[in-house]
Amino acid sequence: MLTSVPDVIFKTRVRDESIGGENPFRWQDVSTSDIFVGKKIIVLALPGAFTPTCSNKHLPGFEAKYQELMGLGIDEVYCLSVNDAFVMFQWGKHLDIKPVKMLPDGNGEFTRGMDMLVKKDNVGFGNRSWRYSMLVDDRKIIKVFSEPGKIDNCPDDPFTVCGVETMLNYLEQNK
Repeated sequence: MLTSVPDVIFKTRVRDESIGGENPFRWQDVSTSDIFVGKKIIVLALPGAFTPTCSNKHLPGFEAKYQELMGLGIDEVYCLSVNDAFVMFQWGKHLDIKPVKMLPDGNGEFTRGMDMLVKKDNVGFGNRSWRYSMLVDDRKIIKVFSEPGKIDNCPDDPFTVCGVETMLNYLEQNK
């Protein structure tokens, strides 16, 4: 089991009003260190933007309980998926996600480094993240709640142990 998060560069888009026009965004590289160093972070990782379980349960649960998580000493919550920055932005906008930060892992480098990259060719997705959530403190992985049965081309989409309630219970018990 990994003890710290993989060292990668995330390709993100950030709003920059100096650009002007209809698309005032620029590319910005964000490193693992930028996100995790000196902070207590929750990452919820999921198979895909706009998919039913991800859109109806996993991400909205963390969004709804964001303030409770902050009250338990968390600095930020990130939603990670093997999707590009444009898709992650539009998905967050579509669901009206405000405090949870959307983190695109378009090439799956972070997910591969976490040993959570799985094939989902059976549903036409290609390589995606297995569903999990984790607590990270200053790059150190404290706890991972990974759905059981991690396999390539899983015929279903388990969502039993990585939701916000499991994370809240863990944080309450370990404060």
